[in-house]
Amino acid sequence: MAAKIIDGKAIASKMRAAIKAESADLRAKEIIPGLAVVLVGDDPASRVYVSMKEKACTECGIFSDEYKLPAETSEADLLAVIEKLNDDPQIDGILVQLPLPKHINENNILEAILPAKDVDGFHPYNVGRLVTGNPLFRPCTPYGVMKMLEETGVDLNGKNVVVVGRSNIVGKPVALMCLAAHATVTICHSRTLDLPAKVADADIVIAAVGIPAMVKGDWIKEGAVVIDVGVNRVGDKKLVGDVDFEAASKRASAITPVPGGVGPMTITMLLFNTLESAKRRANG
Repeated sequence: MAAKIIDGKAIASKMRAAIKAESADLRAKEIIPGLAVVLVGDDPASRVYVSMKEKACTECGIFSDEYKLPAETSEADLLAVIEKLNDDPQIDGILVQLPLPKHINENNILEAILPAKDVDGFHPYNVGRLVTGNPLFRPCTPYGVMKMLEETGVDLNGKNVVVVGRSNIVGKPVALMCLAAHATVTICHSRTLDLPAKVADADIVIAAVGIPAMVKGDWIKEGAVVIDVGVNRVGDKKLVGDVDFEAASKRASAITPVPGGVGPMTITMLLFNTLESAKRRANG
């Protein structure tokens, strides 16, 4: 039997409708959720992503404030922009689009953002709260993965979860979130010995390693759930994930496509985190 397709677009659309309704409620109380996006340089992918965020904010009733800075912007000048946004009462969330130009230390920039406005969930304070099981903001992509599993009716309690990928952006935080949901979690990566055997033991596979079709279909246990976070461009136009979708979909019970799977959830969870920050502001 072919796997159920986990439709990230549909789940994101449902969540955005709820975000729009809650934003309207806040606006009625004269609280307008505000997100500031800072883009340094002219990276094409970053420009597209920032444009998508702006459109999503408009659709959901969130005020979007954009700072598009030249690539030669100094670290000191960027820090000054962040300080200004930290002090701006109309801004509930600050997002600095990565990657930054090489002359700017990303850690210094991320740590300068107030943890209470760190809607990307990358500040060490927020990472620490995630580790201790008391998160303020969860990173957007892994949070989107968890929402997809929840919407699909996947109960993680007691299940074996294998995360392929150990990045600070996806692999590590999604492993912590699964652990908090009472799963037994194994983090693997490109150097893991006998990776096929590790994946074959998983009830849920979360692939986020950034290598096209690295996870083969015959590695997947019959009936497993597969979440493919990878987005890799092959050739001029084709996008593929980290999982061999065609083969894996014949063994899995449910699987995310690429594109149209995890991707739509990332911006949605950014909007969700911004709304949560605005609600905290409204509650004093």
